[in-house]
Amino acid sequence: MGEVTGFKKYQRFDLIKEPIEKRKKHWNEFASLPVEEELRMQGARCMDCGVPFCQSGCPVSNIIPDFNDLVYQDDWKAAFHKLMKTNNFPEFTGRVCPAPCEVSCVLAINKPAVTIKNIELAIIERAYKEGWMKATPPVSRTGKKVAVIGSGPAGLACADQLNKAGHSVTVFEKNEFVGGLLTLGIPNFKMEKEVVERRVNIMRDEGIDFQVNVNVGEDINIEELNESFDAIVLAGGAELPRDIPIKGRDLDGIYYAMDYLTQQNRLNISGEDTETAINAKGKHVIVLGGGDTGSDCIGTANRQGALSVTNYELMPQPPRKRDGDNPWPNWSFIERTSTSHEEGCDRLYGIMTKRFSGKDGKVEKLHAVHLEFGPKNPETGRRPMKELPKSEFEVKADLVLLALGFLGPNKPGLLEQLNVDLDERGNVKTDASHMTSIKGVFTAGDMRRGQSLVVWAINEGRETAEHVNKFLNT
Repeated sequence: MGEVTGFKKYQRFDLIKEPIEKRKKHWNEFASLPVEEELRMQGARCMDCGVPFCQSGCPVSNIIPDFNDLVYQDDWKAAFHKLMKTNNFPEFTGRVCPAPCEVSCVLAINKPAVTIKNIELAIIERAYKEGWMKATPPVSRTGKKVAVIGSGPAGLACADQLNKAGHSVTVFEKNEFVGGLLTLGIPNFKMEKEVVERRVNIMRDEGIDFQVNVNVGEDINIEELNESFDAIVLAGGAELPRDIPIKGRDLDGIYYAMDYLTQQNRLNISGEDTETAINAKGKHVIVLGGGDTGSDCIGTANRQGALSVTNYELMPQPPRKRDGDNPWPNWSFIERTSTSHEEGCDRLYGIMTKRFSGKDGKVEKLHAVHLEFGPKNPETGRRPMKELPKSEFEVKADLVLLALGFLGPNKPGLLEQLNVDLDERGNVKTDASHMTSIKGVFTAGDMRRGQSLVVWAINEGRETAEHVNKFLNT
């Protein structure tokens, strides 16, 4: 694949990013792809490695060596068709996927990996530019109707696949915009919302019916759906946030991260003044949680003009390089610095928040303690933790954002009406065909597997669609 000695001849060229101070002044995407010749060089770096571990690292099993080689050969149209065989939305994953494929790249054993994610993005953007990416409605319809509840990446992928199979698909979205967290959760500076709208418009032209501002379980009940559709797919995500039940939690100024991010995305879409909403301007901001959601809060707070941003993580600081018990090609559990981290924040690990304090009902301080960790348990992989004696401290906190993960789907409304079985983690329980305990009702994405990545949600949607299609054809 690629050029025989390309992996030795060419260096890795990554995205070109705007200077930090410039990009913090706006909400748009700030990274651009390298020039075409450099992208082709990256395709040339793809090795004839025999066993392409990059594909096993990719949740949707993209045929990565083939499209890398096609880009190197300057056959972009063929690369586009190869990419679309496995991934419904490369314009999404090319922007927000953490690229587990690159972690599993054979070259990554001791060299910088091939820029697979950037090549993927370049292919799909070239396809839009050239007009290859266009509506292709099915040539015939089966007469079967499917309701997909939720328009995040799992729901969209499922709807797209079922529509391609000729079924009539209606997608119900409780919010005013299609896209789920693609639209309301992920900040504009990571993915502009026109990217989602562009793809959804193609799906509309292909015959998918999108119904927004319809909360199934409230605005319409499940009995009505059962009467009108031959199958139902639940793709409502894992929206129940993890709380921190400590003293002072009820003070004003402490918010769930997703409430903060969604309100800013709505403001960006509507063009309204952020002064009327949760705003970090001139404030000391504390973000609890070190994952992607916490990172998104950091980038948002800096753009709003925070006086300072501090990120506390309960777990110990990850290593800079793989530990011996975390070998390639597995996902590398190392410290990662996002573009939002680059823009300015203090990151502290092994911190446990004990309580909040304030005055007149508003938060003013966060009180915490440092943790120390014992050796890793060989059976569980966990490290026991305990509070470090005399390590208590307090910091000024005008705004606290809780990015502590999610505990599964919300239960009131739809799930309570359906009375579907749940698993031990509180997610919707399914059989091997992704069908719930109710015949004809399937589920996909975070609602089934728990909080995960966009690319895993796409994979879930595709797999569920395959099972629904078999159900409808039997």
